[in-house]
Amino acid sequence: MDSLFISLNAVIPLFLMMAVGYIIRLTGLLNDISARQVNKCIFKVFLPLMIFINIYDTGSGATLRNDLLFFAAAGVLVEFLISLVLVLLTEQDNSKRGVMLQGMFRSNFVLFGIPIAMSLYGDSAAGTASLLIAIIIPMFNALAVLALEMFNGQRPNLWGVLLGIITNPLILASLLGLLFNHFGWYLPKVLYSTMSTLGDIATPLAFVVLGASLAFGETGRCIRPLLITLFMKLIVYPAAFVGAAILMGFRGANLAVLLTVFGSPIAVSSFTMAQQMGGDDQLAGQLVVFSSILSIGTMFLYIWGLGYFGYF
Repeated sequence: MDSLFISLNAVIPLFLMMAVGYIIRLTGLLNDISARQVNKCIFKVFLPLMIFINIYDTGSGATLRNDLLFFAAAGVLVEFLISLVLVLLTEQDNSKRGVMLQGMFRSNFVLFGIPIAMSLYGDSAAGTASLLIAIIIPMFNALAVLALEMFNGQRPNLWGVLLGIITNPLILASLLGLLFNHFGWYLPKVLYSTMSTLGDIATPLAFVVLGASLAFGETGRCIRPLLITLFMKLIVYPAAFVGAAILMGFRGANLAVLLTVFGSPIAVSSFTMAQQMGGDDQLAGQLVVFSSILSIGTMFLYIWGLGYFGYF
């Protein structure tokens, strides 16, 4: 029974915040254009502040276990390679191939990972997730660009990929937090308080905007690639990699962080990237919508199951 309440407490608030966002969309207070503008502000201001403060709060002794880092990075690469083979075998349309490939391996780790880890294990787990962001997000960005350019008839732009990584606000925030910890720098109390308060806005506002961005058009046209991608993303990969992590001895907070790396829904930014790089943006939008909704259920089941069997 305890595991049931733990899993409910972890995912129900996320669902309710998305529901509030969808209701706001229905009332007309937010439309697609305004939601995109707010979302841009979240990812360039509030989320970086939240990541920086989470790493800063872990203290100068904050470290990331090498085995956790290796497992997460290797897992993402394995996901990418398996997904590449799968889309080549199951889809003929190149504009859909790149979007499916991106959707299968790229998760919304930033948005889901920190709140779920914090809900389950508090600030220490949130700090671990924030440290891992500095490694995983550049991998997601680079592989996503490669996935889309691989099927748009153009040669991948290496410098464009590198520039996108080094200017990513989430990466910069992670590195800045690590520098503060390494050198023992301290923020003035008034500045820390302000940044912490602004960072606290990130999660609720991001989920409200995600709910306000949900749209259900074009589902019928995309049904086959949609089902294949969602099945791999939300069921096959989380079960396989979390199972492998258990066999390798990961437990507790570290296992929770790995669950969010492999079990979180498809990143919202994948839709924008598909638009800009010649992918099927309608399929990308549907993948974001349905993975965000269905992941509430799948994450609940994973958290409940892992807690029930004593891994959390």
